[in-house]
Amino acid sequence: MTPGSYVLAHSPLTGPAAWGKLPTLLREQAHEVVVINVQDDDEPPFAERYLMRARAQIGAAELAPPTILVAHSGAGPLLPLIMTPPPRAHRPGNHGREVARPGGYVFLDAGIPRPGQPSRMDLLREEDGSLATEFLESLRAGARFPAWTIDDLADIVPAIADRAALIQSLRPRRWDFFTEPLPPLDAWPDAPCGYLRTSPAYDYWSDTAVQRGWPVVRRDLGHFAALASPEATLDALFELTACL
Repeated sequence: MTPGSYVLAHSPLTGPAAWGKLPTLLREQAHEVVVINVQDDDEPPFAERYLMRARAQIGAAELAPPTILVAHSGAGPLLPLIMTPPPRAHRPGNHGREVARPGGYVFLDAGIPRPGQPSRMDLLREEDGSLATEFLESLRAGARFPAWTIDDLADIVPAIADRAALIQSLRPRRWDFFTEPLPPLDAWPDAPCGYLRTSPAYDYWSDTAVQRGWPVVRRDLGHFAALASPEATLDALFELTACL
């Protein structure tokens, strides 16, 4: 597939700073790009607030088809819903702009949606039960995640300016965010899907993609690959979308 445009969906735990120069590189290749920027989903329902803002930003853009939706990290479980119009869009007499249909989905070091859409904690439990138990206990004790410092990310984001921008964008969450049931899915996938794995921490999900018959591209670029290695990430993204 040769995409006409891209929608980049950041994790609700970060902001668009996680994309680094990738949007600029895509535009230099003559692609239209919408970089989702959601900063006010800090009250429940968290997922619905994120989706509402994302849909508004997509709806305000003129996207050239086919449009590839790219989710990073925690945006993965929401990706199939990000271009789904809200219920009022289906009501008779509604003549507003229709939300474009996706041409494909790319999960970049991201969780994959599940039927019934369990909570984020349930998805983590599926991936690693013991880690999920420890994580939930720490959240119940009052911890928030992520709580990274600028030094914590030195190995995967070498440039200190990029690291500082990422740390500034972090949005630490409490247990109620991670245990919130996610909005349910209808029939999905409705477009080709692919997985771009950039860190071993997401081997479980990239293996899941293989089991589903999706194309998978693996690179060891770190979880914040788009920020730390934008050119290599762009090459990997193009390799993957060519297979969709």
